[in-house]
Amino acid sequence: MKLPEKILYAHEHTTIDLSGPKKNIDCRLDDFDATAAEYRRLAEHGVVGIIDQTNRGMGRNVAYVQKMAAQAGVEITHATGYYKEPFLPPECYTLTEQQLCDIMVKELTEGIEGTGVRATVIGEIGTSKDITETEAKVFRAASRAHAETGAPICTHTTLGTRGLEQLEIFKSFGVDLSRVVLSHIDLSADLDYMKRLLDQGVNIAFDTIGKCNYQPDVSRADWLSRLCAEGYDTQIVMSMDITRRSNFADRGGVGYSYLLDTFAPLASEAGVPDRAWENLLYRNALRIYKGQK
Repeated sequence: MKLPEKILYAHEHTTIDLSGPKKNIDCRLDDFDATAAEYRRLAEHGVVGIIDQTNRGMGRNVAYVQKMAAQAGVEITHATGYYKEPFLPPECYTLTEQQLCDIMVKELTEGIEGTGVRATVIGEIGTSKDITETEAKVFRAASRAHAETGAPICTHTTLGTRGLEQLEIFKSFGVDLSRVVLSHIDLSADLDYMKRLLDQGVNIAFDTIGKCNYQPDVSRADWLSRLCAEGYDTQIVMSMDITRRSNFADRGGVGYSYLLDTFAPLASEAGVPDRAWENLLYRNALRIYKGQK
């Protein structure tokens, strides 16, 4: 197999802090040097951009990310929006749906928290195994912000669940599903469910590669091969979604380049055709997140 000359990682977190609710310091990514080393290795593989999905309440740090992009030699975009319970900041409970929308629109059109650096994606907005009312409010606010700005949306699905319910909210607001990515759908382990989502025109992410405590990569490779065989390779993006310090390669984890070094060859052996990799690793993310064909 031959990887594309240019690659976009569609779902990462340059810095993130979920350690409070999770009560685990491993869930705080703030080791600049270790991340920079990982990102430089990605650049050597042809990675030209990373879609950062860290939003309000997740430990977002614009200055940190901007410095990282300069040192690693990759473009890193920023996100607006809110994650899911129990990681939502107080404003999600005290502000109205329209006020939450206004915050997102401001970050997309004027800049984030006085930095002048604009967000380019609404994400990752998430749902729990059962969608809470506050999570639904965030989805409605995000749909409104999309309508005002045309910004793409990336969602979090807990273990791949509630994708269809997320789409119902989006459709009620007329969201352009071709600019929406449902993340972590590889965790659903349900090929028919994946096809039902894709048939509605939305994009899905295989972005928990290497997290074999959830699903084995041989299964991910098989599902991906089957979807590509049926022509869905134009609606799938890929990434690692690393959120723990222990995921770094120098700490015994899989590392960011595992997707390219290990999984891509595995998936090719499982039947993913060479022609599909340009879409899976570059063209689809370029279309969705940057509005380019």
